[in-house]
Amino acid sequence: MREPSAVTDERMVADALVVAYGIQPAEITKIAAGTATLNFHVTDDEGDQWFAKVYRDRTVLQHELAAVELAEFARAGGVPVPGVRRTRAGKLIDDAGPMSLWEYVADAETAEGGLTGDRWQAVGAVLGRLHRRLADHPAAAPKMRPASGLKDADRTRARFDWLITEYSRRETLSSFEAWALDAAKQRRGLLHKVDAILARLPKLTEQIVHGDLASPNLLLRGDTVAAVIDFMPPTPRYVSWEIARIGCDPRTILLGDQWITGLPDLLAAYQDEHPAAHPDDLTSTIAIGCAYTLASTYPLAEPLTDPTAVTPSLKSYAEARHQTALTLLSHLDLLHDELG
Repeated sequence: MREPSAVTDERMVADALVVAYGIQPAEITKIAAGTATLNFHVTDDEGDQWFAKVYRDRTVLQHELAAVELAEFARAGGVPVPGVRRTRAGKLIDDAGPMSLWEYVADAETAEGGLTGDRWQAVGAVLGRLHRRLADHPAAAPKMRPASGLKDADRTRARFDWLITEYSRRETLSSFEAWALDAAKQRRGLLHKVDAILARLPKLTEQIVHGDLASPNLLLRGDTVAAVIDFMPPTPRYVSWEIARIGCDPRTILLGDQWITGLPDLLAAYQDEHPAAHPDDLTSTIAIGCAYTLASTYPLAEPLTDPTAVTPSLKSYAEARHQTALTLLSHLDLLHDELG
């Protein structure tokens, strides 16, 4: 027997499909994924499949609309992004839902299993195409910035100090909180290395990017990229940072040393698809990925800032992300020693 809340959610989606989109649903299935949204797989009476995304917070609809518009911009440039269906009134988001409706990407899986084999080149090519397209986005033109702009050193130290102090004040800690405290202390002690890494890097390109291109938002079908999903609103970020988000994703790094040869394949395919890309952006990928991850308190701080988000999967990801930061740092230290 289904939970009453699930029935209510599905009924709401059905009503929105009929009224706002003129679609008669034959089957609606709730998808157990998503934090900011409730997600549903819809099959209509003609057999077409859709992905319905219902927004939990109406106050951020302008933010969500900007993200949808960025996805449409990327799609128009040949990036494999699911098409969004407009309402009968021509809107990208149905205000009443509030909901957006997308083409359903069938027979695909997320990249959470990690990048291997020919997937490296496939992802690199799509990422290069994405950045080539977004370099033309009207929100901001690409510009060169010192790598030190990746993280504010003083704010980062203050954030870790706050985190360590708050955990230390507690009389008792869960096993995950105790681990997070130890990890935070270790990372706090390595922040001087973050400063040194960023100081060695040249100026890097900052432009509009996807904004959240980690493995859950990359859909694969075999060794090809089926879709790039869940864009953030257009915000300038370092190109190297976004490449590292997927090329140095913890789920890939912890598979073993194969990433050391796979990442160059990704970067070569990226360059082929985006010849105007600055070589420094590509060669700085590991350094930027390492510095950013070491200096981030996410998700070490979640028990303090958002306890409801602390799930078994988040705990596993936290440990994988921490180990990835140390792995990347070890790799950089080894390269630095070899180069003198």
